[in-house]
Amino acid sequence: EVQLVESGGGLVQPGGSLRLSCAASGFTFGNYAMRWVRQAPGKGLDWVSTISNGGENTYYADSVKGRFTISRDNAKKTLYLQLTGLKTEDTGMYYCVKGDAQYRIYFNSDGTRGQGTQVTVSS
Repeated sequence: EVQLVESGGGLVQPGGSLRLSCAASGFTFGNYAMRWVRQAPGKGLDWVSTISNGGENTYYADSVKGRFTISRDNAKKTLYLQLTGLKTEDTGMYYCVKGDAQYRIYFNSDGTRGQGTQVTVSS
């Protein structure tokens, strides 16, 4: 059974930083590109970032480019998202996502998500 467990969210002031983690199990983590998506209050899911299965290639939504960094540790089966320069509009539930196809790069929210971790940016 695929399991994705996100952690690391919290309340932070504008300009602050957080590091999100996603612990994966139940599948061959190193064979799958992984993503982060987020959902602002009352809104739909938005794609944030994608990393290739080996970690060589990373992709970001324009809204987070230069502020967020995606990474992964395949030995630990863990996905990360470093958030810096946080803005109020970054508030939302953050989910890690596994796609259905091995090695395929996705830029949407399709796939299996964890339960999410809440990020709140407020002064």
